[in-house]
Amino acid sequence: MTVTPPEALRKAGLPLTDLAPLLADQPDPLVFATVSGAHLYGFPSRDSDIDLRGAHLLPAAALLGLEEPEETRTTADDSDGVERDLVTHDLRKFARLLLRRNGLEQLTSPLVVHTGPVHAELTALAPGVLTRHHAHHYRGFARTQWRLYERTGELKPLLYTYRALLTGIHLMRTGEIQAHLPTLCALPEAPARLPALIAAKAAAEHGAADRALRPTAEAETDRLHTVLDEAEAASALPDTPSGRPALHDLVVRARLATT
Repeated sequence: MTVTPPEALRKAGLPLTDLAPLLADQPDPLVFATVSGAHLYGFPSRDSDIDLRGAHLLPAAALLGLEEPEETRTTADDSDGVERDLVTHDLRKFARLLLRRNGLEQLTSPLVVHTGPVHAELTALAPGVLTRHHAHHYRGFARTQWRLYERTGELKPLLYTYRALLTGIHLMRTGEIQAHLPTLCALPEAPARLPALIAAKAAAEHGAADRALRPTAEAETDRLHTVLDEAEAASALPDTPSGRPALHDLVVRARLATT
């Protein structure tokens, strides 16, 4: 895998900022780091933070002693007036998250800011963790975001709701992770006004949605939940992941390479 060129990152809406110091300021080697959040989903605002997610590799000794290692690490800073945060998990924990239907969007994000051979191999193993039960993940995320929309009235959680449901539908039908909402607008079930909502979100990260949208949005998301249920029932994806042995082998080989 290769790092995404700066011009492609800017096209995705990332502000001009040097991420190298944040990535370099890590106590353990990074396996990968990718852009997540609104920039990955295709509806960043002018004031959106940069959310970076990935994996790091603890030395073998850190897992052999009496002390519990710090498997998840968060680093945040503010540079050039841009808030950036980097959250990474140790490779073993990240592999376990993949098997529990988490982390695939971060792993397969096309906005790559740090990569290497282990990242490439890990990405190649991604199809082996996909199951029809990923529909539960997207269904649950959509419901959480819808409740947030009900509480705040903001456009951001509403777009997150649409995005999660459409990503889940596309995954059930094709076996492909597609997190980019403007691309998902091509699905026949996508509401025709989504591009207008995406454009409105660009003005402010926490901008309010038009209150008049609420009844229509509720009907649309209810319909998308039904479509997701139907896509899950008809999906060719397996019931259980097949990639656990290969993930185990990769974690062991990568860990031993640090000794």
